[in-house]
Amino acid sequence: MSSLRPLNFVAALAAIIVTSGAALAQDDCPRGLLDKAYCDRDGDLTADLPTDPKKVVNPSTLIFSYTPVEDPAVYQKVWDGFIKHLEKTTGKKVAFFPVQSNAAQYEAMRSGRLHVAGVNAGGNALAVNCAGFVPFAMMAAPDNSFGYEMEIIVPADSPIKEPTDLKGHKIAFTDATSNSGFKAPSAILKADFGLEAKRDFEPVFSGKHDNSILGVVNKDYEAAAIANSVLNRMLDRKVFDKSKFRSIYKSQTFPTSGYGYAHNLDPKLVENIKKAFFEFPWEGSALQAEFQKEGKFISIDYKKDWAVLRKIDEATGVKYTCK
Repeated sequence: MSSLRPLNFVAALAAIIVTSGAALAQDDCPRGLLDKAYCDRDGDLTADLPTDPKKVVNPSTLIFSYTPVEDPAVYQKVWDGFIKHLEKTTGKKVAFFPVQSNAAQYEAMRSGRLHVAGVNAGGNALAVNCAGFVPFAMMAAPDNSFGYEMEIIVPADSPIKEPTDLKGHKIAFTDATSNSGFKAPSAILKADFGLEAKRDFEPVFSGKHDNSILGVVNKDYEAAAIANSVLNRMLDRKVFDKSKFRSIYKSQTFPTSGYGYAHNLDPKLVENIKKAFFEFPWEGSALQAEFQKEGKFISIDYKKDWAVLRKIDEATGVKYTCK
């Protein structure tokens, strides 16, 4: 066996040292599925506060956004009272950011232009892993019950009576990051009914739940997978008549939108943000008028409460690809 030449030996030793250093650095910053920009030393699956004080931020104006499932103009008014409460509790100015897409919301937080957000249930994992989103709250009823179901709806006079009848038809989904609008129905249609996209039906994307719902109501779509929480709010506002559609499938209950903050916010500011959510007076508020079944914000554990949604991601081959 030939021996290494001295220079090659030194180079090899240096490579070992560099590799060992990289391994130590990796051990010092475990991240699991998180993007390389974040660390998860406490194992809660969300990004830790940066250890470098220079990377911890305490902005003079907080930017808040709500998941773009419906008309942003409508929800800016709905959240106005909460924003005033958030300003009072944090001592900060708060601006509502009407994002037009899920991707825009994640990118805004990743780039530091968004500090507090309500992220759609299915998008929480992507926001956590790619944008440093740390969810801590969710809306719930006064009795602490929470959640929504995915439903597949069709026009009222449609010949489609059950999911198996969807074969050979077009199905409207909302967005690839949405749980009820894409991931859950894709997994359920495949596992329970043997239907796969492009092989058995043609998938189309509407962008938002209200687009899908109105598309079915107006017969632009043959069928659509939607969150019934959005559907029920639109019915409550009398946007259309219930007689215009039928539901042919209803899933198990899923958690709703997660509310959280950017991982690099000052801890004292985070305490006040949480306080604003958990002490918000719902009675008589615009939030109560809009989210009629809800009555409070409750604490959540992303690792535990989002486990079922992460399993759906895993079953459907979803990868948290961060650009």
